[in-house]
Amino acid sequence: MEKRWVLKQQGEMPLVQQLATELNIDPPLANLLLQRGIRSFDEAKAFFRPTLKDLHDPFLMKDMDKAIGRIESAIQNQEKILVYGDYDVDGTSAVALVYTFLHQFYDRLDFYIPDRYVEGYGISYRGIDFAAENGFSLVIALDCGIKAVDLITYAKSKGVDFIICDHHRPGSELPPANAVLDPKRPDCIYPFKELSGCGIGFKLIQAYAQKNNIAFEELIQYLDLVVVSIASDIVEITGENRILASYGLKLLNTHPRPGLEAILKYSNVIKKEEENGVSFFNKELTITDLVFLIGPRINAAGRIESGRNSVKLLICQDQEEALRLGVQINNYNTERKNLDALATQQAIEMISQDERLKSARSTVIYNPEWHKGVIGIVASRLTEHYYRPTIVLTLSGDLITGSARSVKDFDIYEAIDACSDSLEHFGGHKYAAGLSLKPEKLTEFAKKFENAVGERMKGKEFVPEIEIDVILPLNAIHSRFYNILKQFAPFGPGNMAPVFQTEGVVNAGGTRVVGKNHLKLYIVHPEVSGGPFSGIAFQQGAHVEKIEEGTPFTICYHIEENEWNGTVSLQLNVKDIKFES
Repeated sequence: MEKRWVLKQQGEMPLVQQLATELNIDPPLANLLLQRGIRSFDEAKAFFRPTLKDLHDPFLMKDMDKAIGRIESAIQNQEKILVYGDYDVDGTSAVALVYTFLHQFYDRLDFYIPDRYVEGYGISYRGIDFAAENGFSLVIALDCGIKAVDLITYAKSKGVDFIICDHHRPGSELPPANAVLDPKRPDCIYPFKELSGCGIGFKLIQAYAQKNNIAFEELIQYLDLVVVSIASDIVEITGENRILASYGLKLLNTHPRPGLEAILKYSNVIKKEEENGVSFFNKELTITDLVFLIGPRINAAGRIESGRNSVKLLICQDQEEALRLGVQINNYNTERKNLDALATQQAIEMISQDERLKSARSTVIYNPEWHKGVIGIVASRLTEHYYRPTIVLTLSGDLITGSARSVKDFDIYEAIDACSDSLEHFGGHKYAAGLSLKPEKLTEFAKKFENAVGERMKGKEFVPEIEIDVILPLNAIHSRFYNILKQFAPFGPGNMAPVFQTEGVVNAGGTRVVGKNHLKLYIVHPEVSGGPFSGIAFQQGAHVEKIEEGTPFTICYHIEENEWNGTVSLQLNVKDIKFES
């Protein structure tokens, strides 16, 4: 698929040079900092050396005082507390965090994860009934509940109080809970709006600790859960999230909880002991590793069986029990992969055989036989394949249930909202959402959604875009440059790994196709000294003949380290290739 390259706005040269001199770094690195809004030595220091001291006061969050007061009252009066969360990574990690924290000093406590297939997403009538029937007078709901107005009203009639800790967009009316913690509510002055659901849970325990003279250092042990949620829920890694993610990664790379260590073991990431007694894995874990190695395995339990199994693993303190639960979670993940591969193949076949679907601006596709637990993954794969807003639907009880995924700069939540009169429920974010509707409304909804997408894209096309940070000669790449570049991590939304562009490179000899159509490159930049540089271009083997002919070309790429036979060298991970006309 043809991609559009877009060069980001470059910093003004006097500012670039001034910052480069002040920090003693190369101008391209100073330019990267300016693109991230960093204009001074002090701002650069805060960026490169995030500190937990810069976390915001949790009591700046609207209703935090009410939430802590209600928890303190419940503990003082020996009430039963139920920690309730969604079945995905963000929800289960949030439940594990709050449950483990409270369980240290209070035992009239349990946790609840709704059944994906019986109850669906978020707070459910069944969950409220469970609380009421089992004597839980307080429910702490995490990563869900911001739109549960009727449900919380029902809970009040049952004598069940709720504290809602959510990070999704609120509706026009807030639920009548005892406290509603959500930085996105319009009347909340909390400075950082992009916390994950687990991040909101962390602010809750931070506030409780602050009020009850518990040392902040005792909370650091929970940051491995927070960083897993930040990575898996794809929230921005800026501001407070950058601080939490940085410390969470350090913890995860050295002293992860037994459950996460077990998951990593079944991902072939093995811990080894260093001479100074500090443990490290056989590779340094990054946000990308959490997205692809940990997140899918935690999610798999809720997709295939029950998210409760994920919480059991995350709160487990015994290494042997964690390994046993880890096997179970890994098996769920294997089953999940088989199911989503089959559904994705079937979906692509359905689209290829339907002229209307092939030419549409959006994809709305339905198969009642698809496993509800994998339709979100299938929607993501179809979005990558066709690059347009996508909704994948299956039958769940009496309703059709769907997962929506979007493309860059298109607000799929807003488009679904425009069709809300055809839906029973919906919720989510700009780039991902969930929805349900009656079967007889399917055709009507698909037409409305296609129109909503078309109206918002008048005169525009959905074309995959690669943002280029900086144009760079190859001889600017050296070990010191890369060592500073590494300190821009952790990378993720809001702070993506920089993409560089180099024009006019040619084959240095030895370029060839390896593996499944991957291109192993050896290139030089004739206009500058140095080289050759090695690179890998995944799924781009079709370019090999033209490159071998000596045709100059332009590349855009990440810079990374490559280890081979014990030798570590810099490598270009080439995202795309364009030939000079």
